[in-house]
Amino acid sequence: MGTATGRAFDAETLRRGIEGNTGNTLLSLYADDAEIRIVDHNHQPSEPTVLRGRGQIAELLDDIYSRDMTHKLEQCVVQGDHAAFSESCQYGDGTRVIAESMVTLRDGKITNQLLIQAWDE
Repeated sequence: MGTATGRAFDAETLRRGIEGNTGNTLLSLYADDAEIRIVDHNHQPSEPTVLRGRGQIAELLDDIYSRDMTHKLEQCVVQGDHAAFSESCQYGDGTRVIAESMVTLRDGKITNQLLIQAWDE
């Protein structure tokens, strides 16, 4: 589970981060200059939500983990300087969310993430 640059991406930290109660552990996996592009029903591929840097990513994670919902890492595959993972989430009212991510890694940290998500309406 290593990267081409040496330091390994920690899939167990990813699991603990996703399934935890705050976004702090998950945030530790992002490089300072990381970028996330989010595509969903409200943000189509031609105009995704784009977050740049750990500050904006922290705001997103704080928002997500303040909600009444659970998160589960379903699968994670790491190969060289890339990883892909699936997560499922459920709000307290039963609404379900599925998210798929493809990430680029540098020294074991996420530098770029494409997140595609869908939810019950």
